[in-house]
Amino acid sequence: MPNNTVILTTLNEAWAAPNSVFDLFLHSFRIGNETIELLNHVVVIAMDEKAYNRCIAIHPHCYYLSSNGTDFSGEKDFMTPDYLKMMWRRIEFLGTVLDLGYSFIFTDTDIMWFRNPFPRFHPDADFQIACDFFKGNSLDISRNLPNGGFAYVKSSNRTSQFYKFWYKSRETYPGLHDQDVLNNIKLDPYINEIGLRIRFLDTAYFGGFCQPSKDLNKVCTMHANCCIGLSNKVHDLNITLGVWQKYLSLDNDTWKPTNRSPWTVPKHC
Repeated sequence: MPNNTVILTTLNEAWAAPNSVFDLFLHSFRIGNETIELLNHVVVIAMDEKAYNRCIAIHPHCYYLSSNGTDFSGEKDFMTPDYLKMMWRRIEFLGTVLDLGYSFIFTDTDIMWFRNPFPRFHPDADFQIACDFFKGNSLDISRNLPNGGFAYVKSSNRTSQFYKFWYKSRETYPGLHDQDVLNNIKLDPYINEIGLRIRFLDTAYFGGFCQPSKDLNKVCTMHANCCIGLSNKVHDLNITLGVWQKYLSLDNDTWKPTNRSPWTVPKHC
């Protein structure tokens, strides 16, 4: 983008298969509100050769991230050794992107994009991240529970240092994935030392199956978090897209937010 920002997502063979998560991800941009233009700025980081080949067949911007000695192609069950290796390879790579001078939105591929998120970002933050559970104050570092699947990070010396610290902290907390390690280090004095400005994103705009947005007039993204199993994600994300398309078919003033969730998910998750 003109401000040197790129949208990044990672993909392996299991998620790249036809009619799987990758197809749903791209479809959400095409039916979202002011999101189709953002596809021009989405770079897909393929974790294996088959995912890369599928990507270049249907999307113009694909990058094959090789990993020595590890096969990332199959479905990686949550918290298995290969899953953890894949998550930490991702953090390492994102740090490299910052070092190259690019700001980025990182988005998991199981996130549906319904609106342009940029107007909802905090202009004063270096690092802002979605939440599994948002506690009402974007500055509340201790109580908000971050989700590493969606973050907007501005390239700077502060964020580069932070990603190096985050990646290094995997050794301090062995056996944990990047999200849990982030939750452990977010109050570390080093964060204040480097001056990193952290904000947490409200689930009213950046929701998920853990804590869905209640207002379809506000929602920007919907994440299949709190959900284990690829087939479960695909099933419920299809339902999610159906709810959004039904909302789009209504007149602007027809749907009014209520205390009841507008979503009919999770079902299988």
